[in-house]
Amino acid sequence: MAEVQIRRYREEDHEEVKEVFTLGMSEHIPSACMHVLKQPIVQMFLGCVFCALLTSSMSILLPVLAVTLLLAAGRQSVSYMFTKYIQTSLEQDLNHIQQTYLDPAKACFWVAESQGRVVGTVACLPAEKDQNFLELKRMSVKKTHRGQGIAKALCRTVADFARERGFRGVLLYTSVVQTDAQKLYEHMGYMKVSEFSAPEAIAKLTNFTLMEYQLILELHRS
Repeated sequence: MAEVQIRRYREEDHEEVKEVFTLGMSEHIPSACMHVLKQPIVQMFLGCVFCALLTSSMSILLPVLAVTLLLAAGRQSVSYMFTKYIQTSLEQDLNHIQQTYLDPAKACFWVAESQGRVVGTVACLPAEKDQNFLELKRMSVKKTHRGQGIAKALCRTVADFARERGFRGVLLYTSVVQTDAQKLYEHMGYMKVSEFSAPEAIAKLTNFTLMEYQLILELHRS
């Protein structure tokens, strides 16, 4: 297994960082689609459409075609939601990482490097809701390098940074479909403190929720 180094972001990492983040977020589209299909309101709607068209047309072809088109439209809506989030993230901070994160006193951006390539990312900056907390952001590890402890090392890096600077803790947000991330954060000592709907209309209709996790730090005392 190739050695992995956790280091601070450099300008030449920019394109690889954006690629790691974009691919990581796009991977959640299939699981998000499955989440939508499991919702009772969606199943009831599809069932009603199928039965209504079957009754009115007396043909199996029309209802099957209609449900297929509805499924395709639903997947497109989910893809749009993730694409919009990715684009917003790029515009908000990932297109100008140095200006947003490289503040030694209260913010930072790290990459995990293996064989000269960026294989993971994480960042932090003061949380908007509570300046006593840092917010962990942009956590992502390439699929080819998962299971090697990289995500845990990135989590510890953020916690150490927060502790050294006297922050009370670290908070983060993740979604209902990111089950592996939830397990990781809970393993690292984070506790879920709230759950709420994502702002998009389709998210509200399909119970696509976001979760806030917090890690309370024990500060080193001299």
